[in-house]
Amino acid sequence: MNIEIQHRKARRLSAIALSEIVQISEKARALKAQGRDILALSTGEPDFPTPPEVIEAAHRAALEGQTGYPPTAGTPTLRARVAAKHGVAPEETLISTGAKQVIANAMLATLDPGDEVIIPAPFWTSYADIVRMAEGVPIVLPCGMAQGFKLGPEALEAALTARTRWVMLNSPSNPSGAVYSAGEFSALGKVLERHPQVWVLSDEIYEHLSYVPFTTFPEAAPALRERTLVVNGVSKAWSMTGWRIGWGVGPAALIRDMTVVQGQVTSGACSISQAAACAALDMGPEILSERLADFLARRDLVVAGLDALPGIACPEPGGAFYAFPDIGACLGNRHGMATDTEFCAWLLDTSGLAVVPGSAFGMPGHFRLSFAYSRAQIADGLSRLETALGALPA
Repeated sequence: MNIEIQHRKARRLSAIALSEIVQISEKARALKAQGRDILALSTGEPDFPTPPEVIEAAHRAALEGQTGYPPTAGTPTLRARVAAKHGVAPEETLISTGAKQVIANAMLATLDPGDEVIIPAPFWTSYADIVRMAEGVPIVLPCGMAQGFKLGPEALEAALTARTRWVMLNSPSNPSGAVYSAGEFSALGKVLERHPQVWVLSDEIYEHLSYVPFTTFPEAAPALRERTLVVNGVSKAWSMTGWRIGWGVGPAALIRDMTVVQGQVTSGACSISQAAACAALDMGPEILSERLADFLARRDLVVAGLDALPGIACPEPGGAFYAFPDIGACLGNRHGMATDTEFCAWLLDTSGLAVVPGSAFGMPGHFRLSFAYSRAQIADGLSRLETALGALPA
């Protein structure tokens, strides 16, 4: 007797797919394996190496036997370092396997089916999907180029309902590079003071990659400190993406609930990586300043290069290492491309340049180009884009 085996996918996955960034990167990798000349400027991974001091600290930790199960919420040493950085008590910190897990822990620990989470667009692709996995409802608020890609207090007030549980903010932003000023954060905080059921998740993973003054949300809105979760980590500034260490800083009760979630998913983050993260936080500011200056020079190269191309308008990002230009003038029947997704597919097929469509970030009509690559690769990418655009009908 033949019995057909059927795979049953959970309902919570019905609106979730593999990240479009990952899909594009994998397609670019496959084309390169076929012998195509492919240049991917699609991922947010710094091209600097992990600092030697960090690698040495990890080696010492391994040799010293720090290879057992770590505490679920993080090693006391790293929690103390993170607490000192943020001016809180260690019990108000949670160390996780990357900042993404911090966000997932928070949503799984606090959302019930139907609860709403306000997400300004453009937004990092995982935000909405994590909310959906936690059976929440992402409420996406478009914040276009005319608004500096930032949420304003009036739009926030209009979107709040009795079901709103969180507002997700990201400064500096992926993908736009937008940075909220202290005044802009304060104005949002004033609105939320009138809605005590709403918490703030402030993703500050690009804190040390800000070309304008950086403000952490709790400093700008101190009245909301007891319902704010700050998300941060070592991945971007210290080039430690593969070490997978992020952290959350928030009220102790929330941290305890998030630790319960983490305890049933991964338990504690890698002990060796936590030792490495301690070493990163102990380093002086010189390495961060040097890398910031290098990224600033790359930013200026990218913005000038994109702005010089026909049909493209590129605002200057205030932080992170992404440009998010408007390509609306390149779309339409005349060019045979109706969407930014079609534009990016055409660009990859014709010029071998991989970038990510803005629709992946909730903001159609744009694309994201990462300048976390060498200047030679950036120059090559701009040249490929110029050649491709030159082939379009005037």
